[in-house]
Amino acid sequence: MIQFQQVSKRYPPGIDALAAVNLEIADGEMTIIGGHSGAGKSTLLKLIAAIERPTGGVVLVNGQNVGALKRAAIPYLRRNIGLIFQDQKLLFDRNVFENAMLPLAIAGFPPRAAAKRVRAALDKVGLLAREKALPIALSGGEQQRLAIARAVVNRPNLLLADEPTAHLDPETARDVAQIFRDFHQVGVGVVIATYDNPLFAGARRIALDHGRVVS
Repeated sequence: MIQFQQVSKRYPPGIDALAAVNLEIADGEMTIIGGHSGAGKSTLLKLIAAIERPTGGVVLVNGQNVGALKRAAIPYLRRNIGLIFQDQKLLFDRNVFENAMLPLAIAGFPPRAAAKRVRAALDKVGLLAREKALPIALSGGEQQRLAIARAVVNRPNLLLADEPTAHLDPETARDVAQIFRDFHQVGVGVVIATYDNPLFAGARRIALDHGRVVS
């Protein structure tokens, strides 16, 4: 479970990205975070993953105060969280397979078991046939699929995605949205910050306005 208790986040020089946010997201829930540009959607996701720390209040993930974690403990938190942000940070000097392998290599997985996981993740997002391609040879939609494969290769129980369908054509955006719904259907929690609300019909919705929860 994710809980925000009177959470605020202020950036210099006094810009309030979030203010007095209270919310709960249950395990396995699919939740859409909506709101205008600058509403605080990306900041909210970054606080969950301990990429940012709150200025005030408490962020709990499975009962753990992630804002108080020591730096050395953060990688262990993120092993259970798949992150897909607008800046995908793909490694353009490594192929599709190698990009998806990176989290497992860092975690020290045995190579043979890791390779099986990578190919299963690539197959799930429709990129298995392109495992030897470099990211520069992929379309925007395929690069987004690769970012998703890399995020799920550790088999996390929570996916956080920031505008995962932005800048994609409508058909590709629908395909990417379906990938998230597929993961949700097998019990993975999904929290998505997005403008494309119609793509995720049926998901729970939380709306932000200037850093505050309004619905």
